[in-house]
Amino acid sequence: MSADGAALGARLRERDLSAAPAALNLLESTAPADREQAAALLREVSPAALGGEARAHVIGVTGPPGAGKSTLLSALLHAWRTRERTVAMLAVDPSSRSSGGSLLGDRARIEFDPADRGTLIRSSAAEQRLGGLARATRVSAGALAAAFDVVVIETVGVGQAETDVADVADTVVVVVQPGSGDVLQFLKSGIMEIPDVLVVTKADLGQLAVSARRDLSAALRSLGSRATRVLAVSSLAPPSGIEELVAALEEHSEGLDVAARRLRARRAGALTDFAVEHGERGLRALGGRRAAESLLAEQDPGMDVAALVAALVAALERRAAAGA
Repeated sequence: MSADGAALGARLRERDLSAAPAALNLLESTAPADREQAAALLREVSPAALGGEARAHVIGVTGPPGAGKSTLLSALLHAWRTRERTVAMLAVDPSSRSSGGSLLGDRARIEFDPADRGTLIRSSAAEQRLGGLARATRVSAGALAAAFDVVVIETVGVGQAETDVADVADTVVVVVQPGSGDVLQFLKSGIMEIPDVLVVTKADLGQLAVSARRDLSAALRSLGSRATRVLAVSSLAPPSGIEELVAALEEHSEGLDVAARRLRARRAGALTDFAVEHGERGLRALGGRRAAESLLAEQDPGMDVAALVAALVAALERRAAAGA
């Protein structure tokens, strides 16, 4: 029997954190009945139902494998919980191309207290979108944002497709480590415009970290990107730079037009989901990508992604009927 999606959504809307695990199970399910209930859940946490955008700060954390993302998140989690902020972390793991399974190791690497009801750590598979975000991760982050104070998406970190996280998060953090080629790869990768905050880990390495921070700052200046903060942190005890990073994240959040950013994200997500379901042929039938974007812009800003996709499908069906 399928879970009651509307009831779970209402509980999230009321900031009942105990509803989160069941909500995530429902949103990750591919069973037809569960997909219907998931849609009902998402309607309950849409901007229309909430009376505005969810209050959580949604943060995307990405970077090369081994850069120290999980260790950094452990330190950030401790800092946030010390401030009594509730935190949900979605760690996206690489899926096996052959089995579809996931390594699901990030939950073990992020240090947290399993008895802490103000913390939720969840590993989810990237499905076939290696380096990107599966649909379930995107909608899960949106749903959890209705209940938690901070929602973090940690991506798998395997390539340029990580730009997907910029379409979901309010603030994007890119993590690199000094002395390993990460900085050079980052400079070459074409994702310099993505981060709102750049973090050089392992600041305890001294001059290597100083050089990495200097190189990244210079690269950003050459692109005219002066707003991106570049920080160096060490997660070793005692940690350094973590408080500065927390302050930088808060500063970025306070300067955001969250409603505009999330509206763009929902429309981008709807276009992606429609293209996955109906392909380029479906987009052409709507008059092309720009026509689809214009149609989305005409919809109520409070609609969730599923409702926006439904609007595109309805337009597609109208065109098909008119041409029959």
